Amino acid sequence: MPFELRPYPAPTLRPEGDYLQTAWRNSVYPLAHRLGVDIRLPEVSPQPYTRLAFEGLEFAKDRGRGGEYNDRVMRAYFQNSQDIGDPAVLSQLAEEAGLDAVEFRRALDTREYSTRVEDLLRHAYQEMRIEGVPMFVIGKRIFTGLQSAETLRRAIDEAAPGSTNAG
Repeated sequence: MPFELRPYPAPTLRPEGDYLQTAWRNSVYPLAHRLGVDIRLPEVSPQPYTRLAFEGLEFAKDRGRGGEYNDRVMRAYFQNSQDIGDPAVLSQLAEEAGLDAVEFRRALDTREYSTRVEDLLRHAYQEMRIEGVPMFVIGKRIFTGLQSAETLRRAIDEAAPGSTNAG
């Protein structure tokens, strides 16, 4: 589901700034190392807006390639510092994910999926009241931020049908 921490026109952050440098050094890198995840603070400055990438995801999902596209975009941004706000970059990534790049670019240029993405974002912000990511909704409980596997397992068990704690 799409979620924008800083939707346009709010300024996005700069990776060379103290906030991102500190957050990645103190939180992201240690966690990634512990989990064996190859991730780097993208050097794209300022950070790109992601609306077109989300529209591209909807295009890919309609063609059964949402997982491949999402994986390719995430790797391009978080491993190769590619500008995922650039339609040309997104079209190349879509092609690498097995999609028709010309058809994909046409969908971005015409904003074919903008209404769907707007509806999904409205759902996230207004109905789900998402304010940060990651966010987990398990039963009637909401968890924002990184949670331990044990915390999530316990919440799932408690929310399971037949549980004495299920809501």
